[in-house]
Amino acid sequence: MSDERLKKDLTAGGRESRDTQDSKRTAADEELASAQERRRMFRSEWVQEALPKPPEIPGYHLCWLSTTNQYDPIHKRLRMGYEPVKASEVPGFENLKVKAGENAGFISCNEMVLYKMPMDIYQDIMTELHYNAPREESEKIRVQVEQLQSARDNNGKRLGSIEGDGYNALDVSVPVPTFT
Repeated sequence: MSDERLKKDLTAGGRESRDTQDSKRTAADEELASAQERRRMFRSEWVQEALPKPPEIPGYHLCWLSTTNQYDPIHKRLRMGYEPVKASEVPGFENLKVKAGENAGFISCNEMVLYKMPMDIYQDIMTELHYNAPREESEKIRVQVEQLQSARDNNGKRLGSIEGDGYNALDVSVPVPTFT
């Protein structure tokens, strides 16, 4: 008894050798993503993009605020000047409109609600928090360094010294940035 499926002759029945099949396969390098595509895939793998990116509203800064954050509650943001975005203000976001409750008519995704703030208020807040406050802290550190430089022990010997450019390297004037 002979089984037709087992043929000893590779040329009989149109069967090819593995070498012939291997040469027809595409090289693995051709199927792999390019370095740029791999970097983009890696970045997107670790970036959480669960919230849709709304289009810009001229003159406003937009951000998603959590209704469940105890440390940064919405009522605090309302006092700062944020206001909720109505679904009618952003075309294409009608499907994210809250139907009922305290946020009815506004854009929401999960527990997040889209808020806007006039750009001039936003610039003032960001300048205070991310420009003026760090400069004030820097000045406090400068005063401490100057006090340490003048400190001496009982024999009059200096207790410390500054190496290299020291703290003077931070004297560079930095203009106020425009925050986006």
